[in-house]
Amino acid sequence: MISFALILLVGASRLELVNEVLRVQPGERHAVELGLRQHPAMVLADVEVKAGAPPVRLALVRREDLPRMSASPERVLAATAPATASHLRYRVRVPGDYVVVVESTGGDPRASEVHLRVALDFQMQAAPEVTLLSPWRQFAVISISFAIFFAIVSYSARRLLRGIRR
Repeated sequence: MISFALILLVGASRLELVNEVLRVQPGERHAVELGLRQHPAMVLADVEVKAGAPPVRLALVRREDLPRMSASPERVLAATAPATASHLRYRVRVPGDYVVVVESTGGDPRASEVHLRVALDFQMQAAPEVTLLSPWRQFAVISISFAIFFAIVSYSARRLLRGIRR
C-alpha cells in the first residue's frame, strides 16, 4: 500500500497523454487536445518520422485558433521546422484549451508514419523564471551600488582618520 502511494507521488508531476505511431497523409493534420484549465504546465512533444517518410512539423496553438492556424501563423504559440525528428518544449502559463498539431509538409504524396509522444510536466512550472534587466536598469543598479559602496568607504575612512588623530 505504501509503495503504491509512493508511485503515485513520484509520477504525479508528469502526465503522458500520447505515445503512439500515427499515419499522417500529405496536407493533413493530427491534433492532440490538452485541457490545461487549472494548472500551468510545460508541454513536452516529440515526433520521430520513420525512415524514408516525408518530414512533419509540430505546432502548439490555442484550441480556438486551430481553424485559422495556416491563415494566420502569428497565432501559433510554438512550432518546429519540418524535420524527421523534432522536439517541442513550451511553458503554458495561462489556463485554457490547447492543441498539439502534427502536420505533414512538403509536396511528397506519400504518407508519413510518425511516432508521437506528448506529455505535460507540472513540476517544471514551480521553477523560477529567469529574467534579465534592461541595459539601462543594469547600468542604474551598478551605478547606485558603486555610489553607496564609495559613500560607506568614505564615511568609514573619515571616522578612522578622526580616531587616529585623537
